[in-house]
Amino acid sequence: MTVLKRDNVVFIVSLVVTGVLVVFGLIAPGAFSSSTKYLFDFLIKYLGWWYLLVLNVFVLFLLFIAFSRFGKLRMGEADSKPEFSDIAWFGMLFGASMGVGLVFYGVGEPLYHYAAPPFGAEPGSSQAAQDAMRASFFHWGLHPWASYTAMAICLAYFQFRKKAPGLMSSLLLPLLGSSGHRSTLGRLVDILATFATTAGLATSIGLAVLQINSGLKYVFGLPQGAGPQLAILLTIAFVYTYTAVTGIAKGIKFLGSMNLFLAFLLSVLLLLFGPTLAQVETLLTTTGAYFQNLIIQSFDLAPYDGTYKSWLGGWTIFYWAWWIAWTPFVSAFLARISQGRTLRSFIGGALLVPTFSCFCWFSIFGGTALNMQMTGTADITAAIKTDLASGVFVMYQNLSLGFLGGLMGAVMIILVSTFLITSANAATFVLAMYTTEGRLNPPKNRMLIWGVLMAALAYVLLLTGGLNALQTASIVAAGPFSVIMILACYFLLRTLKRDFPPGAEIK
Repeated sequence: MTVLKRDNVVFIVSLVVTGVLVVFGLIAPGAFSSSTKYLFDFLIKYLGWWYLLVLNVFVLFLLFIAFSRFGKLRMGEADSKPEFSDIAWFGMLFGASMGVGLVFYGVGEPLYHYAAPPFGAEPGSSQAAQDAMRASFFHWGLHPWASYTAMAICLAYFQFRKKAPGLMSSLLLPLLGSSGHRSTLGRLVDILATFATTAGLATSIGLAVLQINSGLKYVFGLPQGAGPQLAILLTIAFVYTYTAVTGIAKGIKFLGSMNLFLAFLLSVLLLLFGPTLAQVETLLTTTGAYFQNLIIQSFDLAPYDGTYKSWLGGWTIFYWAWWIAWTPFVSAFLARISQGRTLRSFIGGALLVPTFSCFCWFSIFGGTALNMQMTGTADITAAIKTDLASGVFVMYQNLSLGFLGGLMGAVMIILVSTFLITSANAATFVLAMYTTEGRLNPPKNRMLIWGVLMAALAYVLLLTGGLNALQTASIVAAGPFSVIMILACYFLLRTLKRDFPPGAEIK
């Protein structure tokens, strides 16, 4: 009997698990759908509190690091310098992490909460509009960025200072030792990270395919359905898999910069030609409401409010689990591109700047849509009830900008595609790295395999339940990995205190 090579165990087990899920979904879509629904209901009911607690821990952890003496440490060796400029770095950070979700939910989420207010306001009222924006800010504020930033710091320290391999099992270096990634527990950690990354990216690929299909319908009149979605998925999968092999310094860096430019361009155009005053007032008012309610909302699980608890499961808990599922690949990617930056500057750039950028995006796009809805310019809520992804394109159609409105809608389709390609690029790179014992330049054939598998899983999820199945995949994948993330924060703090006792020079 042939014994598996040690460095192929994580790859083979992860491949088999993902392949089994894909085949199960294809041959028994009904059973697959009912199974995911059961898991979704179970996790929301019994583990929703855990997801909220975990994200709160990350925020507190980063605040402690930023204001402590450890904030002067560098991501990498003491004398390392940043490899990328601030603009290129931020473009890759933003594009590889949240770009697809921002475009998908930027209009749809505020309008959804406006029509079905989470905090008890009258649907369609001014209070409902304010609450809708506050809920959106909360979901895209400090908490999601905290999960990425916290794990990137942990990974960077153990990987670059302690010379551990670029694997999630390196987060447990103090527990497992220098060769811990070859232990049973180390392999299990890396398998969980691989599955969480695959499921999290499959979710985002599915969301992007839904929105691209919706955009093509509203902008160009093309059909919407399973056939066009499969064609879009195959095209996108080919592009992101092909471009992934060009590496970070070329393909991903270029796409990150292009994403940043297109997102900025669309935001400025809508700021100029949309209800500018309403957008600015929305940003200032909702930012204040966000911070005023931050602590209460961060811990609110509604034990006595069934309606709000149901909303939490479909929105907040889903989001928190989605961010955790994305963390293995985003944090590894951030650690890879952030060498040379101090922990304090990294936290500012990866936590505070993206948070404010999300606030601006929702104020411009969500604020415009709400203004149009409340002034009777367009009934966007009617569209998003049947197709959440259609909100931004219906908004463009009703801006009365003629050719410019159609052009902005077309550019938005391009932006969704490039955001997705950037995320999937980074994910295929990281998945290949995870399954080759942390090689910083993994083989191209591994990237190809994972690129195809992510697309296949996204298709199965779309085939068997659309958005609900996508949500379930994220929540299931995030559960076990969240425990590893908490342990990583603990081990990093313990290691820092040991390596730099009081009075020791920090550099």
